[in-house]
Amino acid sequence: MTVSTINATDPTTLASSGSSGADAAGSSDRFLKLLVAQMQNQDPLNPMDNAQVTSQMAQINTVNGIEKLNTTVHGLSTQFMQMQALQGATLVGRDVIVPGNKMDIADGVGQGGFELTSPADAVKVEVLNAGGRVIDTLHLGAQTSGMRSFDWDASTTLSSTPLMRDKVDAVSTAGDTLTLELESSGSVPYSKIKAFN
Repeated sequence: MTVSTINATDPTTLASSGSSGADAAGSSDRFLKLLVAQMQNQDPLNPMDNAQVTSQMAQINTVNGIEKLNTTVHGLSTQFMQMQALQGATLVGRDVIVPGNKMDIADGVGQGGFELTSPADAVKVEVLNAGGRVIDTLHLGAQTSGMRSFDWDASTTLSSTPLMRDKVDAVSTAGDTLTLELESSGSVPYSKIKAFN
């Protein structure tokens, strides 16, 4: 899916980075005042070593750098979630492929699919009715690993995951999880989506 560049400003990000910058500046200011006071009041017979001064300066710079890095990472995380939500919003009304065991039937043809974890010599698909009884068997022969689809005429053991077609009705975010509300399957995490149509 292609997403064009979005120029947006999050006011909460600006507010938090502004206050964090003020805190960092205040910490530096306090440190420098303490260092100057310490140098002015040091024992002239036992002055502060240059290595000690340099070490203290390096420590305050390290603390400031970590605070700035934390602010930047938080801002990037917020922007990532916003972009993911925007991408999810573009899925509303589209069909997606998810794990499931229902078949989409249109114009007398059922469309289904499965995902194989490894190649198989002889793939067999059993079509069941609502009561769980086998009503048809499809012999698909040798198949490579990955997602495969098949058509079944509705008029008429290898590890695999049954797949179905469903429609996205809405998207939502909770914490760092993007969830799709699907027409038949209900709430499904974005990570469970196998493909988009």
